[in-house]
Parts: sequence; structure tokens; C-alpha cells
Amino acid sequence: MSSIVKSGEFFTIYDDSNMYILEDKTKRNLTVIEHVMDEVYNIYTDKGIIYDGDGRGHKVNIRYYFNKDDYSIEHVYTIALRLDEFYRRLREETCPD
Repeated sequence: MSSIVKSGEFFTIYDDSNMYILEDKTKRNLTVIEHVMDEVYNIYTDKGIIYDGDGRGHKVNIRYYFNKDDYSIEHVYTIALRLDEFYRRLREETCPD
């Protein structure tokens, strides 16, 4: 069973024996359609589809699987904070007070 290591407004990091799993909270209820290699981090990710207002589907990452041999928790947390910051800026731009 995976245990939560760190959590933010838009992410959760789990410890799963030999890997850290970074989950995007904004996409956690999407159905996983594929488990593929991510070119940016050279890790496996679960992908789902989000449809825009025109009905076009866009593949998006739901979970990232970071091998502990290659990534420290600090590195994964830094990536998670970037994800958090992206969604904060997006919210400020699209939903100003």
C-alpha cells in the first residue's frame, strides 16, 4: 500500500516501495487510457483524455512514476511544486477575484 509523503493543493506524492508516485489532483478521476514513457523526465506516466469546449480530446498526464534509484524525494517535490505553481497561475488568470 502506498503512503502519502507530501501533499499540496494540486498534487499528492506517494511512496510505493521502489518509486515515488506524483499524482495530479486535478486529473485523478480521469480514466487511465495508457501507461507510456514521458519524454521530459524519462519515466512512465498514466495518461487520460480531457475534452475541450470544441469536443477535441487532449491526452494529459494523471500520474508520474519516479524510480527511487534515479529521483530523490526532493527532486520529485520540486517537480510537484512547479505543477502547483502552474495551476495557481492558471487559476489567477482565468478566475480573478
